[in-house]
Amino acid sequence: MSRSGEDAGPAAPAGRKDARRNKEALLDAAAAVFVASGVDAPVRDIAAKAGVGLGTIYRHFPTRADLVIGVYRHQVDACADAGPALLATNSPHTALGKWINLFVDFLVTKHGLASALQADNAGSEALHAYFLDRLLPVCTELLEAAAVAGEIRPDIDAYQLMRGVGNLCIGADSDPRYDARRMTELLIAGLRRPRPTHSDRALGSGT
Repeated sequence: MSRSGEDAGPAAPAGRKDARRNKEALLDAAAAVFVASGVDAPVRDIAAKAGVGLGTIYRHFPTRADLVIGVYRHQVDACADAGPALLATNSPHTALGKWINLFVDFLVTKHGLASALQADNAGSEALHAYFLDRLLPVCTELLEAAAVAGEIRPDIDAYQLMRGVGNLCIGADSDPRYDARRMTELLIAGLRRPRPTHSDRALGSGT
């Protein structure tokens, strides 16, 4: 093997890392533009936000649907990755509350996703499956940690909680008078295990 071939080996992983970072930066820019202007925003606005040329975007995402799907999966991944990080630096109940806030932000800001993908039912179903596969285990882990710590009731189902939060977010992006995050904060506060009263403690001790 030539010397140049030997040098190419270590450089390849670094090149892939750079490409991955560039793609993630592009997706972050696209997500920000979608939040501000919806999924029909001009691609040139996304390119300007990301500091890349139009060709770079089309190379990664040949169609708008590809870009929307890429942003959606990127945001799902970010929400999933945040769960363990929050749990490592907060009490379980606090971590759960902060994660639900991120989940609400994700639900409220995916402007126009359904309409952008309505022609591709199979694609929509695949995205929904990806959503559940990535986020349900994270929500389950947070709930279990909070239950083990005695901070919340032990009978909360992750799917039901996420479905309930989703229902609370319906229409939040179109009604400035409605604060979905405030409503979900009240919901999460309501999961707390009631503190025993003095009479409860007295009954428990048999006095």
